[in-house]
This record gives sequence, C-alpha cells and structure tokens, in this order.
Amino acid sequence: MSSFSKEEKVAFDLALEGFEDGGVISKLFKKQTFNGTEAERTGNVFWRPMPYVAQSFDGIDQSANFNRNYTQLSVPATLGYSKSVPLTLSATELRDALQEQRLGKAAMQRLSSDVNVSCSNLAALTGTVVVKRNAAASGFDDVAAIDDAFNRVGVQMEDRKLCLPSNHYNSMASNLAGRQTLAGKPLTAYEKAAVGQIANFDTFKLDYGYRLAAATATGVTINGAGQFYTPKATSTAGTGETSNVDNRYQNVTLGITGAGVKPGDAFVIAGVNEVHHITKADTGSLKTFRIVAQVSGAAGAAGVYTISPPIISATGNTDAEKQYQNVTAAPANGAAVTFLNTVSSVVAPFWQDEAFEIIPGKYEPKAESGLAIMSATTDNGLTVTMARQGSIGDLSCKYRWDVFYGLVNLQPQMSGIELFGQT
Repeated sequence: MSSFSKEEKVAFDLALEGFEDGGVISKLFKKQTFNGTEAERTGNVFWRPMPYVAQSFDGIDQSANFNRNYTQLSVPATLGYSKSVPLTLSATELRDALQEQRLGKAAMQRLSSDVNVSCSNLAALTGTVVVKRNAAASGFDDVAAIDDAFNRVGVQMEDRKLCLPSNHYNSMASNLAGRQTLAGKPLTAYEKAAVGQIANFDTFKLDYGYRLAAATATGVTINGAGQFYTPKATSTAGTGETSNVDNRYQNVTLGITGAGVKPGDAFVIAGVNEVHHITKADTGSLKTFRIVAQVSGAAGAAGVYTISPPIISATGNTDAEKQYQNVTAAPANGAAVTFLNTVSSVVAPFWQDEAFEIIPGKYEPKAESGLAIMSATTDNGLTVTMARQGSIGDLSCKYRWDVFYGLVNLQPQMSGIELFGQT
C-alpha cells in the first residue's frame, strides 16, 4: 500500500505534466499495448504484422490465380528501453518539501527527453526513403520533394508526418511568413514559428535531431551477382522448429577500396530503380537503401553488410517476390554504390502513420516489500513509476522514476529522412 502524502502525490502529478508536454515525437508514434503477463512469458518480444500488398490480374477468368499465396510478413517488436532517474535525499534535504518537487520535475523532463531521443534516433536510422537536398531548408519545395518520394512508391497519402530540427523548421517558417498572399498562416508563422501542414505532411519542431555523419567510403561496388532477396513468413530449422522471419533486412557483399561503411549511411545502386509498391511500375528513380550493420570484413576490402530494405526484384518469380517487389532488377556484379549523405547533417525524419509504433511497458513492484510505489499513465500510453525507500542507517530516502517501453519500425519503406545541405 502506498504511503505517499497528499503533497507528494500533487508534486508527482505536476511533474507528470512536464513529461507529457515534452513528448513531441513520441506522441506521434502509434500506440500498441500488450498484456504484462504475455510480455513476461514471451521475453518482452512480440511479432507485429507488416502491411499487406495485394496483387491484381487482368480478365474475367481468374481460375488460375486462386492458388497464389499471400505471404504475411511480420516484424519483432521488443520492450527494450528502460530509463531510470535515481537519487538520494538526506535527512536535512528532506526538510525542504519543494526539493522533492523540483527533483521530480527534473526527473520527468529527463525521462521525457530520453523517450524523445530514442524515437528520433529510431526514425533517423531506420527510415529508408532518403530525400537529398543540396541547399538549406527553405520551404514548400523541400516538403513537396518528400511528398513526391512517397507518392512514387505508393505510400498512403493520409496521416503523413515530418519532424524538423529547429533550424530547418524555423527556416521554413521564415519562408512562410513572407508569403503575404496566404491568409492567416503567414502571421502565425511569423509570431510563433509555426508551419502546420505543408504538401500533405503535418510538420513538427524538434529540439533534438540525429546528426548523420558524412559517408567516407569510396570505391564501393556490389561484389557478386545474384544478390536479391526472397521474402518468407517463416523458416524451419534443422530440428524441424518453425520460427518467424524478419524481412526488413538483407545481407549483401560490398567491395570497398577506401574507408569503411558505417550504420546509417544512405546509398543507391546503379541500375536498381524503385518500383511502385502496388502497380510494380518503374518510377525512373534509383531505390534508396540504408546500411544497418557490418557483419564481416574491413575497410579497403570486400565485406558483408546488412542493409534495409532488402532488394526484392522478383528475379526468382515466386508469389512472395511478386507481392513485395520493390526494385526493377537485382544489382549487377560490380554495380557502383553511391552514397547520399555526403555532408554531415542533422536529419529530418518523416513517415506514414502505420510505420512506427511505441509499446508501453510497465513495472509492477510490490508495495508490501518495503517500497512506496506510485505510477501514472501519460497521454501516449507510457507508464511512469515512482518509488521511494527509506534508510534507517542515515535517515535518508532513495527515490527513483522509471519508464519502460519498446519502439518498432514496422515498415522502413514507409519512413525516411530528408538531408539538407548535401553536395
């Protein structure tokens, strides 16, 4: 049973308001909840379905097409983020009731920032639609370029979001403020640096953005032919055990003559164009990819790298490949790899609403075990827990504030980043 005083409960509620006010990007992720018992029994890992892509066929007689298989792909989502702010108040510090309130507010602000940073980093590192701009952010054309990138590959037109670091957001607001022919919005842009919706994207300002360093690798090529991917829902081990497969990634072999490749690097491959996800028509633009991890190899030599998304060219002519085809052709042996992040820059992540999910977790410590426990649920579904325990040795009190959650990018091809000031 909780032994917090009324004043402590009020202080906790006030501090919680600061947590909710600071959750800019985390509030934009869709919330997905799971039962705590189920989470414990599955090791805090859940498999979430990726969006289906349907096929269509010509003609009235479809008899031969009913035996085609739809492959349902899924993605592992993990409750993998645990953030905590612990501190101790001495017996003399406890004389000042405001001390606890101020520390609680600071703890909530820090936890809110931690959640926002993890969301921002996930969006910046896992989105695979990369839009490169040579100049600084200036306004409508920058967002329209993202809109075009999504439209080309058939990403849903509703519920699109764009988060811009302050300098980019304010530059767009400045551009909007000068458009005196637009009623209302220019004044708001001038007074509050508010942009609102542009080119079918809801825009939001970040006080933190992930800084993607410039790619340094040179002479990078595809090392070996036939490097394409065949989606599959499950795999069967030699023991006969069937398990789900994460189809967001593929290992490819790259030849490198210069410095190494790092996670986050964005690139295109010569001769590998993107296709519309539904119609499978060639868009005429090169498909963009991201480096996820290095599996083997070293700088200046061939190595195996994990990339996203996988290269699904339908080369194998299977139903799954035809359903999820995302490129015109598999890359040729020796095809040139060109990196897009040529200048270090803070990125602007964007996505369609179905891409990202935040999964609230919850600690359930026993109050009868000598702890005073208090918790509350925020607007985005996260549970913040506060615990207090006294020490008879020096009459001090230990406090901790905790938040437990998971994040997942269900579809990297429905999310991406915009890079400004590139060469």
